Amino acid sequence: MYISQLLKRAAQTKRDAIATICNDRVHTYGQFQNRVQKFAGALRKLDITGGERVAILAHNSDRYLEFYYAVPWAGGVFVPVNTRLAVPEFAYWLNDSGSEILLVDDAFTGIIPELRKHVSSLRHVIYIGDGETPEGMLNYEDQLSSADPVDDAERGGDDIAGLFYTGGTTGVSKGVMLSHKNFIVNTLNSMPVFGFVETSRWLHVAPMFHIADGCAVFGATMGLSTHVFTPGFAPAATMKVIEDHKVTLTLLVPTMVNMMVNDPTIGDYDLSSLVNIVYGASPMPESVIVKALVALPGCGFTHAYGQTECAPLITYTGPEYHVLEGPNAGRFKSAGRAAYAVDVRICDEDDNEVERGVVGEVCARGDNVMLGYWNKPEQTAEAMRGGWMHTGDGGYMDEQGFVYIVDRVKDMIISGGENVYSAEVENALYQHEAVAECAVIGIPSEKWGEQVHAVIRIAEGKLLAENEIIEFSRTLIAGFKCPRSAAFVTEPLPLSGAGKILKTELRKPYWDGVGKSVG
Repeated sequence: MYISQLLKRAAQTKRDAIATICNDRVHTYGQFQNRVQKFAGALRKLDITGGERVAILAHNSDRYLEFYYAVPWAGGVFVPVNTRLAVPEFAYWLNDSGSEILLVDDAFTGIIPELRKHVSSLRHVIYIGDGETPEGMLNYEDQLSSADPVDDAERGGDDIAGLFYTGGTTGVSKGVMLSHKNFIVNTLNSMPVFGFVETSRWLHVAPMFHIADGCAVFGATMGLSTHVFTPGFAPAATMKVIEDHKVTLTLLVPTMVNMMVNDPTIGDYDLSSLVNIVYGASPMPESVIVKALVALPGCGFTHAYGQTECAPLITYTGPEYHVLEGPNAGRFKSAGRAAYAVDVRICDEDDNEVERGVVGEVCARGDNVMLGYWNKPEQTAEAMRGGWMHTGDGGYMDEQGFVYIVDRVKDMIISGGENVYSAEVENALYQHEAVAECAVIGIPSEKWGEQVHAVIRIAEGKLLAENEIIEFSRTLIAGFKCPRSAAFVTEPLPLSGAGKILKTELRKPYWDGVGKSVG
């Protein structure tokens, strides 16, 4: 199993069919393969031949898609970088992965001089925008035009294909090593979930650095479908692209769906081409589902649950369960049932499977599960003990195999579809001299699902305001991770017998009567 085979088959069977649409650029599958072969040739000339890491920091585009195929074609390992991080976090990902080449678009050229100071492994920066190439960078199209197409390196199977970084409960990001086999098995699992067929048009609107969109990076190609791109999500702009290009499939987080169906201009666009919207990162509130079913009557909805370590699909709930009447009504509140080639079970603290209906930790097993964490063997062994990937999510399974996620075993907050690890935020807050003690929790938010909230005990003799600590955190971590609110207390935070802060007690006043749920 190897990633390049997907593109080879597509070019072999539908060479003249449209593969990519990005603004005014349209490429067939034959052209797509040729561009990948040539960029792979350019990467070989830059000494990417056998497992070296190539990173990208950019918004969605056809060149981003070419990156995903050209890097393994050359023999390298791709490293997609979260565009929402702060410069110190960018530097950590690049240094930890040992990335030697970085691709950037116009949005990130300005930070390159600072990054170069802090990333010792970085040899070349390639500009993939459409403007004038900044000094000291290589131009993407120039690299293609001057390179010869090369044969595929044919790395495959258990060879590492990509490093996707995820946050950690210790506040340190971990590089998830995903193999060619991981991606291909996940793609096969995803095909019936996403609904890729030859007439499909997939819109890449969710960020392409997310592993969730990776399902489509490979799945749409396997399905011989057309890839359509938009740089990012804005309700009106997204609906315009759907109308203009007759998009049939896409992936949105519930926050995006909520914004779209509540946009006052939704009636101005023809969205009748939509067949299926896949959503993930968190469950869809029932009120949003009801509104979406009315606003998009011809479109189905699918809830996909997973995590980066599983490449990512674990379970899913299809359109037949997104109904308000009949025997399947209400099933959309679950995370669904196991994907075809994934084993799922709920375990207690001793890794024994619990009875149906009993809450435990969701565990998964299959050829979609990662090779491990990059340079972190102990954390790999802990996460994959007994041959099962321990997701860190608490949930239960009903008699029909539907999994219901009830809370995070780890203290992770999902805000607007982004994972925020409380320990990482706390580490930043503790750097302020006025913070004596703090705990970061998720509290209800109509807009974001959850919002990051800090509970802080101020050091004696110090003063601290809510806006001050929020702005302070922005200098250290990405904006989406920063607290959106803060509460100040004078008494020490409640502790368990083991001396750990009882975040469950801190959450109670906010979640009582709300019903916390994650997905």
